[in-house]
Amino acid sequence: MPADYGEGQRQQIQLADRVLSWRTDPDNSSVGCYLHGEVGHVYTLGIHGKLSNLLVTKQALEHDGISLVRTDRGGDITYHGPGQLLAYPILDLHRLGLGVKGYIEALESAVMFTLSAYSIATTLLADAPGVWLEPKGTRPLRKICAVGVHVNQGITTHGFALNVHTDLSYFTRINPCGFTTRGVTSMAQELENAPPLAEVDELLTQMLARVLNIKIAPLSSGTHPTV
Repeated sequence: MPADYGEGQRQQIQLADRVLSWRTDPDNSSVGCYLHGEVGHVYTLGIHGKLSNLLVTKQALEHDGISLVRTDRGGDITYHGPGQLLAYPILDLHRLGLGVKGYIEALESAVMFTLSAYSIATTLLADAPGVWLEPKGTRPLRKICAVGVHVNQGITTHGFALNVHTDLSYFTRINPCGFTTRGVTSMAQELENAPPLAEVDELLTQMLARVLNIKIAPLSSGTHPTV
């Protein structure tokens, strides 16, 4: 995953076109590619995202060198930045035999299995995608992983963002995903000793491969894994 979010968006489009072309290639059985890693500070709006959920001015963001990007994913506004694992599986749902609902459930399951390995109990909500933690003491219902995807001609882009060592103060500038009464958390917030992001990334890749019943291996001609 490029550190520059905009470059990551351009790569997604290129890779989605490549994955779609594989559908008509009888010699290529791959079902997609996988972009994952960290990006610099950026706020992103989903296709139906409301600017009213940005609680500071665009000028304030520019002053701090933070971009605001409108995207074609589902969901409202969220933050991406260092310490957060951003994962974009670019997959052919036709070849996988999955619908959009089943695909989102698979992403959420992979994240939940990963967090369970670190003894973090999670839950799902009927009215909001993503992975959540139940209220605890004075802490409200809180999201640890945002999920937002786009599907065109059966090819997925975007994906999920898991807060590992994320600086959660950046979420105070927005109503995360449009919510005003639900919180945000991270693995570092929930654990006494949170694991390195690279370790979480490796385990999550394994869990994603397991729930989708695929293999993930690096491309011989580049750094984007093929699945």
